[in-house]
Amino acid sequence: MQEIVGVKNTASNGHVAALDHLRSFAIIYVMLYHYRMFGHPAWVDIIGQFGWTGVDLFFVLSGYLIAAPVFKAIASGTQFSIGVFLIKRFFRIIPAYLFVVAVYFLIPGFREKEALPPLWRFLTFTQNFGLNLFSNGTFSHAWSLCIEEQFYFLFPLAVVVFSKNGTMKMGWLVLMMLFLVGVCSRIYCWQHFVSPLINTGSAGMLWYQWIYYPTWSRLDGIIVGICIAASLQFTQNFTSTIHRKGKYVPFTGGIILILACFLCSDQQAFWPSVFGFTMVALGYGCLVFSAVTNPNNLLQKRFFVTSHLATLSYSMYLCHKGAIHFAQQVFSAAGVHKESNLMLVLCLITTIIFSLGMNLVIEKPFLKLRSRILAIYKA
Repeated sequence: MQEIVGVKNTASNGHVAALDHLRSFAIIYVMLYHYRMFGHPAWVDIIGQFGWTGVDLFFVLSGYLIAAPVFKAIASGTQFSIGVFLIKRFFRIIPAYLFVVAVYFLIPGFREKEALPPLWRFLTFTQNFGLNLFSNGTFSHAWSLCIEEQFYFLFPLAVVVFSKNGTMKMGWLVLMMLFLVGVCSRIYCWQHFVSPLINTGSAGMLWYQWIYYPTWSRLDGIIVGICIAASLQFTQNFTSTIHRKGKYVPFTGGIILILACFLCSDQQAFWPSVFGFTMVALGYGCLVFSAVTNPNNLLQKRFFVTSHLATLSYSMYLCHKGAIHFAQQVFSAAGVHKESNLMLVLCLITTIIFSLGMNLVIEKPFLKLRSRILAIYKA
């Protein structure tokens, strides 16, 4: 959910506006899902209950956006540089992330809940392992950043190993194996950790600890994104065949997501625990595939709102819980009811203002610094 600015493609002026729409949808949907933990209008429970899938959409986008330029370089015979890759990731992700971590630890009033996990968990990106949502639920949404950082570290190493050994075609087999590992791990964890306590108050916490947060359980979206990037670069015949049926791809994705919504109505039951994430990843994968392969799609028109929300989406994801908590404290003291629609709008505006400040003061300066460092590194 990090590399979200300035996506390039062969469409029109080079900017894939449809991906901006998807990112904007993802961040708003995630916010609605998390908004349910605060005072909220009743309709948010209905609309926002499937909002957890916004993270899976971010996973698909990240898998595609990170893998696409890497595979393009390999296909064109250009040498892939781990150094350049890591410099780009570091300056895009770490400064804003560390700023928000510092705010959470230094300003207790910003915290949406009482207790934070240990600082070393955030600094090592291991917070998603064994996370107890009920005792350490503050800034818990950083779990997804942990998975992405682990992906950013391991992916380039795997690419270098496969490319140097001339075994890039084995990458498909590795991806399928990882896919199966996710499914099998969810089956095992549900049967051994969740099922025995399914009728107790501990089942929900264990479900999050063993199925929702761990890296091995949540790779579906990233794998789908990587597969999209690989298919566009290495399987042109297959891609062109799918492209000719382009109008059916987003329709198929929508149907899969609708089915996933019904399947996951009881998210912690066996079948949704095992296959729910897979269905969601495939559904969103269809939408992303359509977005990057259909330049004539009506959704390729760029809109001011989605374009700017896409630019701010990383900062919004980082700070939205704290910003909502802050806004509700301030505006409820001024007489605005926490359960009102007005409060929701004020919380959204506050989050955007916080994110805009982060973008201007932290993200943009560090991206400029990144450009200067890359120029020196490549010289």
